[in-house]
Amino acid sequence: MAKQAKPTGNQKPKPAAAPAKTGIREILYNKKLRHDFTILDRYEAGLVLMGSEAKSLRAGDVQWGDAHARFDERVHELFLFGLHIGEYRQAGTFGHQPLQPRKLLLHKRELEKLHGKMSAKGLTLIPEKLFWKGPWVKLDLCLCSGKDKEDQRRDLVARAQKRDVERELARRSKGR
Repeated sequence: MAKQAKPTGNQKPKPAAAPAKTGIREILYNKKLRHDFTILDRYEAGLVLMGSEAKSLRAGDVQWGDAHARFDERVHELFLFGLHIGEYRQAGTFGHQPLQPRKLLLHKRELEKLHGKMSAKGLTLIPEKLFWKGPWVKLDLCLCSGKDKEDQRRDLVARAQKRDVERELARRSKGR
């Protein structure tokens, strides 16, 4: 451990560096996504928000509903539809609409890649996680294809079998 020199005369000690605000704090997670869809690819996108929307997010007043992303062909941009961010009462008349479409921010290369993949039949963009990354609101966006009932049942059976095997292995290791 290095010794710090003591301040002499009217020298003030250096303050400790403030912790950087790079922590990731989850706001909302989509539990039904993995049950209903097969995830093919993931993207991290920023959200364009008003101040009242950010304050509502900090308060936790947000719901997925049937949230999904679509391209606006006229301007070649990606928008999120169906995300319900509750009204912020203190905003008064300067507030936002709870279900308005919100622009998603991605690199141009990612947008072009996504646009090409979205032209394939049966693929959709669904949000998995909404989170704070430092001072910015980010969204994990998944390129998905829908599962049919048989696939869902197969996943449930596989998960139950895996759980049973782990339980049996734990029981055997305890018995020694």
